[in-house]
Amino acid sequence: MRPFLLGVLGCSLVLSVQAFYSASDDVVVLTPSNFNKEVIQSDSLWLVEFYAPWCGHCQHLTPDWKKAATALKGIVKVGAVDADQHKSLGGQYGVRGFPTIKIFGANKNKPEDYQGGRSSQAIVDGAMNSLRTLVKERLSGKSGGSGYSKQQSGGGGAGNKEDVVELTDDNFDKMVLEGDEVWMVEFFAPWCGHCKNLEPEWAAAASAVKEQTKGKVRLGAVDATVHQAVSSRYGIRGFPTIKVFRKGEEPEDYQGGRSRGDIIERALDLFSDHAATPELLEILSEDLFKKTCEDSQLCVIGVLPHILDTGAAGRNGYLEVMKKMSEKYKKKMWGWLWTEAGAQMELEASLGIGGFGYPAMAAINTRKMKFALLRGSFSETGIHEFLRELSVGRGSTATLGGGNMPKIHTVEPWDGNDGQLPVEEDYDLSDVDLDDDFDKDEL
Repeated sequence: MRPFLLGVLGCSLVLSVQAFYSASDDVVVLTPSNFNKEVIQSDSLWLVEFYAPWCGHCQHLTPDWKKAATALKGIVKVGAVDADQHKSLGGQYGVRGFPTIKIFGANKNKPEDYQGGRSSQAIVDGAMNSLRTLVKERLSGKSGGSGYSKQQSGGGGAGNKEDVVELTDDNFDKMVLEGDEVWMVEFFAPWCGHCKNLEPEWAAAASAVKEQTKGKVRLGAVDATVHQAVSSRYGIRGFPTIKVFRKGEEPEDYQGGRSRGDIIERALDLFSDHAATPELLEILSEDLFKKTCEDSQLCVIGVLPHILDTGAAGRNGYLEVMKKMSEKYKKKMWGWLWTEAGAQMELEASLGIGGFGYPAMAAINTRKMKFALLRGSFSETGIHEFLRELSVGRGSTATLGGGNMPKIHTVEPWDGNDGQLPVEEDYDLSDVDLDDDFDKDEL
């Protein structure tokens, strides 16, 4: 599943998918196996590019990225991640478009987005500005750490052990079996070397998963040498053993990798599988519009014909199509909205919808202030093709309303009924004097 690329225009599919960087370059090739050691545990400032080999913009950036890496050698570390191949790393840092550049500075757990230009000179300038900021923070006495001690996080991994829930014989059933969350539980032994190696990865994953799933997926740990009742119940024989618990279902063994990226990827899949279908909301106010779109990476908006044109049956048919598509794409966790034609004229104007007739549909990324229009049919097939193209970065996009959010009007919700034509007033002409010269035959 490639990330949503509304923020990138014209990232075209190319035939060549060879790696952009090699050992002969000054760009460090980063993967899930070396990212923690090279970047997270490093005291250096890092600039990391997340790219996809099929992305045209990424291809254009490559020579400048290499040139900047050479210029910054020995001063600032420059790396690159093939996020199309290593989706877990891209997902861990919220990468949605290519190329995305992150600055890993004082707080490695929360890298900053690089917002500068894409020329080698602009990249070098941006790196040096970040380096000066880092040095000033250290001079002022700030620790420059990531909000947790290296000892606490098991050797410098980006995570907090407090986000790993300590599970015991006494609290296991109440927290894991009776709660509504999905749990990934590690059964460990303190003397186990593999458990010690897993500890920083588990802690880092716990922090990321807690944030990205808003606590709907939790990571816990059981010291199986102490809490033998619950460990025996689930037949724990080796360490570490990881099991997945869903409410009302038998636990299953976790078979994935042991890096934080692998763990996070599995946790996000669990979250998506159990996510509720997003609610399809009518645009009734500015607050509702902003909350829905700002809380989602992508906001899908349907503009439906006036109720007098379709009646309740026709409108419900269009709404049913949107509901089916929101269910189909629920793993994306997008926002879904609709409005009646003419109710939000500024929104329609900013999207250029008027010229295409109704029903119409647009997909908006409010963080990037970009949008794309449905050009095909307003049907399950047409909408699926539209959203699928956007998901893989092939959709045509434009800037939303010149870069400004449109005005959203407060309107009354649709009552679910057919529309009523305006009642015409009856005029009493009995008291009206007609001109005597008026020729009644002209009537």
